[in-house]
Amino acid sequence: MRGIGRAGRPAHPAAPGLSLPGSSGFPCGPPAAPPTPARPVAFRELRQYGRSSLHLADRPHESPDSAVFDRPPLAGWTDLHGGLLLPGTGLPSVAQLETLRCAVQRHDGIGRPRFAVQSAQMLADGLHYEERIRAGCIATREHNWHDLLNALVWLRYPRIKQALNLAQCADIAKIGRRERTRAQCAMTHFDEAGAIALCSDPGLVDLWDRHDWHGLFWRERPAWGSRIAVQVFGHAVLELALQPARLLLAKTIVLMASAEDVAAAAAGDDALGRRIDQRVAGLIGAGARLRDPQELRPLPLSGIPGWHPEARQETFYGEAPCFRPLREGRVYPPADDF
Repeated sequence: MRGIGRAGRPAHPAAPGLSLPGSSGFPCGPPAAPPTPARPVAFRELRQYGRSSLHLADRPHESPDSAVFDRPPLAGWTDLHGGLLLPGTGLPSVAQLETLRCAVQRHDGIGRPRFAVQSAQMLADGLHYEERIRAGCIATREHNWHDLLNALVWLRYPRIKQALNLAQCADIAKIGRRERTRAQCAMTHFDEAGAIALCSDPGLVDLWDRHDWHGLFWRERPAWGSRIAVQVFGHAVLELALQPARLLLAKTIVLMASAEDVAAAAAGDDALGRRIDQRVAGLIGAGARLRDPQELRPLPLSGIPGWHPEARQETFYGEAPCFRPLREGRVYPPADDF
């Protein structure tokens, strides 16, 4: 999702009615005449089911250290349907992302809008960014980390992305392209900075709701990966994670789950990921979640053991600015069942 401010690129998705297209929902033809990549990129068939391997290594402005791909949250994205986020020779072109989309779509049977190179001609159509997606086209900038990571989220969580887009478009139809509802703000927060937490222990949610960060992350360190696990959805958070010292904060939906499901989520199990995709998309499509930004629990991802270099020190949880106290009167909704 993108903010209003550039022609045809409004900010965020909206609206109900969840009819997810099947494998034939969107065309798989190549995007119209994409430009030649400015830098070489490794791209080769790696696995069965037509999956492809993308070696993504063009160093953005920050020249990310390759170590960021060895720890969460980016470590969880190094193997996505054969698409590898690894140091290499360059970012993939939009045409290559589109090839990967078609391969993934053939494998899982879930339709996704096509990735197309953003151009002045495309933006001249006057459509909101979300309306263009609803019409079957995701405007994607060449060699751009933000748009690349957004594309990878579309590949991993297509149902949630579709649900957000449908909900955004419904609100756009109601209030126009220049205004934003509270629901649109919530969906934008989640799309850009969202995460999904699976938890089997209500006591951990209680610590979280009281912003007892020392208790949640330090005293309960053994719980992470066994009684609670987090999967990052927001592509802006993934982009910020390219900077290893950056403090990361996510806006989170919490699902109460079994210990087995929490362990599967911590291990990055593909089948569990598909169930998460379906469950959260259903909540959004039914209007049960993301109607207001205040629904989302802030989670300092940097506090999770192993997610930030300073998280090995107890003092980190009392000094880092991401660990904010609970605002007076702030109450979070009950967690949903998985």
